[in-house]
Amino acid sequence: MLDVLIVGAGPAGSVAGAILARAGARVRIVDRATFPRDKLCGDTVNPGTLARLQSLDLAAGIDERSLHIHGMRVTGERGVAIEGRYPGGLFGRAITRRELDWLLLQHAIAAGCQFDPGVAVRRAIVDEQGTGRLVSGVTIGGDGRELVIAAPVTIAADGRHSTIAFGLGLARHPVRPRRWAIGAYFENFMPNGVRRGSDPGPDPRLTPVTLGEMHVRRGHYIGVAPVPGGLTNVCLVRSPGAGDAALGDSARLLTRALARDPLLCDRAAGARLVGPPSVLGPLAVDVRDEAIDGLLLAGDAAGFIDPMTGDGLRFATHGGELAAAAALQALAHGWAGVHAHLAAARRCAFGGKWRFNRALRALVASPRAVDAAALGARLAPGVLQAVIARAGDCHIA
Repeated sequence: MLDVLIVGAGPAGSVAGAILARAGARVRIVDRATFPRDKLCGDTVNPGTLARLQSLDLAAGIDERSLHIHGMRVTGERGVAIEGRYPGGLFGRAITRRELDWLLLQHAIAAGCQFDPGVAVRRAIVDEQGTGRLVSGVTIGGDGRELVIAAPVTIAADGRHSTIAFGLGLARHPVRPRRWAIGAYFENFMPNGVRRGSDPGPDPRLTPVTLGEMHVRRGHYIGVAPVPGGLTNVCLVRSPGAGDAALGDSARLLTRALARDPLLCDRAAGARLVGPPSVLGPLAVDVRDEAIDGLLLAGDAAGFIDPMTGDGLRFATHGGELAAAAALQALAHGWAGVHAHLAAARRCAFGGKWRFNRALRALVASPRAVDAAALGARLAPGVLQAVIARAGDCHIA
C-alpha cells in the first residue's frame, strides 16, 4: 500500500521523499530519467540552501564533490562591477546537478523511498466530485500498455514542463518574459582576475576568492561558475532574436556571446566546449492557484520565475520540504485546509525573495542603474553587503 507517490526525482522530489519516509510514510518516487543524469543549471548552492540541507541531514557528500563559493560578482554593460562576499565567513558550494541530484536521491532511497527510474508518467488520474477535482494517482507507460499507480497523495515535482501541472491546465508559459537558457561546460576557461597574454597572473585589484558571476548585458545575461574537475559552467539566458533559428545552433550562440563580451572574451579565447550545450525554455512558468485534493506541486512544477541569484535550488529544496509537511497533514487529517496552509507557507518562505529577484532584474536591465549601484556600493558598502547577504539567503544560514 502506497501513501505518497512523487513524480520527479530532482531536488524537490528527493527532499520531500526523504522527509516523508523518515516520518514513516510509504513513498514511491518515479522519474522518466535514469540517474545520475545531467541537468542544465547554474550549479551553485547558496549559503542559505546549504544550511537548510544541513539542518535536514541531507548535505552529506556535498563537500567532497564541490567547490567553495565565497560571494557574488555582478557586472554591467559598461564594465562596471559590483563584488561582495557573503557575510560572517559563510559560503556556498559549486556542484554539478548531476552530482547534487544523485546525492539527494540516494538520501531519499536510504530513508526508505522506493525509486523507479525510466518511468514516463502520462497523466494524472482525475475524479470529479461535488466540491471539485480529486487526483487519485497517475497513469504510466504507453503504446496501449498504460498502467495505474494509485496513491492518496501525489506530489508533482516533475519540473518546469510538468506533465501533471500542464495536463491539468494549471500551468502555462506567460507571454513575457520569454527567455531561453543555453548552458555548457568549458575546459580552460580562465578564472576571474586572470588574463591571457604575456602576464597571466591575477589582477591585484580583484579579490582572490571564488565568486559566482553574473554578467548583465542588454537583452541577455551570462552566468559563470567554476565546478570540480577544472571545468567552468557558462549559462547564457536570452530571448531568441532574428536569425536564431529557434536557438537551434546553441553552441554558436553561446560562443559568439562570449567572444563579443569585452569582459569575458579574453577568458574564453582558449576555452573548449566539453560537450554540446543544453537548451531550456521558455523559462518562466505561471501556475494557477487551484486546490485539487490528492495533488501537491513542488519545485519548478509549482512555478518558475527565472531567478538571477541562484535561487532555483533554494526554491526546490525548501519547496519539497513544504510539500512533505502538507502531505503528512493530508495523510493524518484529510485535505481540509491543506492547500490553503501550503499556499500561505510558500508565500511566507518565498514571497520576499520573489520580490527581491524582480527588483534585481529590473535594476540590472538598466545600464544606468548598474552604474548607480556600483557608485552606491563604493559610497555605502554596507548596502552592497546587505544585498549580497539577501541574494545568498544568508539570513537563513
